[in-house]
Amino acid sequence: MRPKIVIFGDSITEESFCDGGWGASLAHHFSRSVDIVLRGYSGYNTRWALRVMDRVFPPGLDWAPIAVTVFFGANDACLNDRCSGFQHVPLDEYRQNLRSIVSIFKSRWPETNVVLITPPPIDEEARLRFPYIENPDGLPERTNEAAGVYAKACMDVASECGLSCIDLWTKMQQIPDWKKACLNDGLHLTEMGNRIVFEELITKLKENGLRLETMPVDLPLIGEIDPSNPLKSFENI
Repeated sequence: MRPKIVIFGDSITEESFCDGGWGASLAHHFSRSVDIVLRGYSGYNTRWALRVMDRVFPPGLDWAPIAVTVFFGANDACLNDRCSGFQHVPLDEYRQNLRSIVSIFKSRWPETNVVLITPPPIDEEARLRFPYIENPDGLPERTNEAAGVYAKACMDVASECGLSCIDLWTKMQQIPDWKKACLNDGLHLTEMGNRIVFEELITKLKENGLRLETMPVDLPLIGEIDPSNPLKSFENI
């Protein structure tokens, strides 16, 4: 069985297998060595994610991934007095929920690399143009300031737990004209935004010793097959 990497998160993870998506790029990068297991749930926050952990990752699962990404916070950071307030999770609870999610993964899979990803920055003007539910107040349901506070909390939890963390909130804002370059609706990712997640994740995996170059390839490569006796390559499989 091939090794697996699980990507767990909200809509930015669920949509990661779209054209140019970071999950699709990850699957392509590891195409003959690692299977990418997508577990993305649009609209979910850490409270809901924690509630469904046993359903998504049943106890006694007969395989352990080599890595897991945990990518929540964009919905937790919704403002509680605006149209998406039902998705809001208070900051202290968000921290504790992340700790609990990490604890569940590490207790079940002690050798698995867990990588946290912060929420991305927010383009508030674009959020007003692309509401997902009725917005009678005419105010953005998310702000970049709030997303930054939750991103900082995510990084703090990663540091506390000794985990790798991708500071997407800061990284994307280093890109010129980031609001248009990285975000397509003020929240979700463009091709460039997806590329940033992919490249940052590959860097973190390499830092944790998970390099494509050192992973076995599944089944003989075409260049390893003897044209005069092709089946010989499959004798010991």
